[in-house]
Amino acid sequence: MTKLVGKIVAIFALTLCAGLGSAQAEVTVSGSNDPTIDIDAPLASMLSGERDTLGRFSASQISKMLTPPEGATPPELTAAWLAAQPVAKGGDQFDCLAQVIYHEARGESLAGQQAVAEVVLNRVDDPAFPNTVCGVVHQGGKRSCQFSWTCDGKTDAIANRASYARVAKVARAMMDGAPRSLTQGATYFHTPAVRPSWSKRFVKTTRVGAHIFYRKPVRTASN
Repeated sequence: MTKLVGKIVAIFALTLCAGLGSAQAEVTVSGSNDPTIDIDAPLASMLSGERDTLGRFSASQISKMLTPPEGATPPELTAAWLAAQPVAKGGDQFDCLAQVIYHEARGESLAGQQAVAEVVLNRVDDPAFPNTVCGVVHQGGKRSCQFSWTCDGKTDAIANRASYARVAKVARAMMDGAPRSLTQGATYFHTPAVRPSWSKRFVKTTRVGAHIFYRKPVRTASN
């Protein structure tokens, strides 16, 4: 978010400089709070120059200037922010994360999709799991899969391209460093329709949409 604010400030400064040109005018701030008093001529000229400069840019150009570049850390995810992002793309690891969100949570809210992504990325950071997204998603193969869609015998083809495009933006943002703020470090989840035996051994952290999330208990040293 700091980078984005900095970019907005930079664009604003650029338009001011273009409006002022090479002329430097000393502007005196009036001590009066009367809104009917005419604005100082130099300030009026400056604002007019700013408006003219902004008018040279199209709406799409301004949107691109305000959109963080790929790889920049995104802010807390919101539907409006994601909608403003370009089509998401990336390599194999990005594809694996987008697919797991699609198959596990495409019908979920944005928070539900983010929460599933958090679990995958939390596992990548945990030494007990593979250290890549694809390794986590496909861990265990067909015999002991971690995510049921990878071994249920059904096709993994993307049938709903519009849904995939949306979850792909979530995947891109999470891989680029969007805050993992929903699951409190969870590395497991299940739906309320089941109660797996492993859930008794872990700490329930939260419920988001159609999934309940867990993390490993913190072990303390014994005397």
